[in-house]
Amino acid sequence: MHLNLLIGLSFIIFSTCSGHIGQPPVAAGENSTYVQQGKGLIDPEGNTINTRFLTPESFTRVGTKENSFQDFLRTLPLKPHNTKVKLYDGRIKENHGVYCAVADLGIGTKDLHQCADAVMRLRAEYLYEQEQYEKIHFNFTNGFRADYSEWMKGKRIQVDGNNARWIQSVQPSNSYSDFWKYMETIFTYAGTLSLSGELQPTVIENIRIGDVFIRGGSPGHAVIVVDMAVDEQGKKIFLLAQSYMPAQEIQVLKNPEDEELGPWYSTDFGEFLHTPEWTFEKTDLKRFAEE
Repeated sequence: MHLNLLIGLSFIIFSTCSGHIGQPPVAAGENSTYVQQGKGLIDPEGNTINTRFLTPESFTRVGTKENSFQDFLRTLPLKPHNTKVKLYDGRIKENHGVYCAVADLGIGTKDLHQCADAVMRLRAEYLYEQEQYEKIHFNFTNGFRADYSEWMKGKRIQVDGNNARWIQSVQPSNSYSDFWKYMETIFTYAGTLSLSGELQPTVIENIRIGDVFIRGGSPGHAVIVVDMAVDEQGKKIFLLAQSYMPAQEIQVLKNPEDEELGPWYSTDFGEFLHTPEWTFEKTDLKRFAEE
């Protein structure tokens, strides 16, 4: 959890992105060998998720609507192949079998952009890009609803003990820099616990791009589905992305369980979904209410 989170705000329960106790990261080769491990499922020349990651034989990507959240996630820009993840302070996260691509998105210089934060950030970035500002809102861990539409008016959130309220502070603005300040406020006062409460439960049979595997609490973690494909028999596979702690760039995860699928995960994973740095239960799948 953010080290500087909620000083003086006693209602917050820390919701870290630390892995399950006793579950070390799965050891695997560096991503420089992953093209072979994934049997050619990675195109090093691709610069977005849908152009970098090829589907396995007999699978076809599911359709998405233009300008939808699903289309936004599938076309996220990626840094060059074999790029390593950077932490908020510029340090490198070595790739010990965790990720196979890095999103080309800035994360700021504070230790804030962690697991649930990355999920909220992607949702908010999409809505901001679509100018659907009234739909950008997240709850603090104490239940306070922080609407970006209020932030745009020049209001800021004053936190006093267990209470939070809006106060008029600056001139109205909708610049990206002010949007990012809003997001850093969200990162500070929200987390896996609050986001888990906002999202709506769904079942693995109905999984779609934009859904989130999330376990709220301390520790807690969240990963988001950023692409999907299906075969003629209806079998579904999906790609996952995450941030982690300390704050770090968004990364597309490797599949530690199935080299044949490369980075893709099958919905036939049973009761537990094993990712490189966390194990989720099948019932941890949720989605944003507007989806």
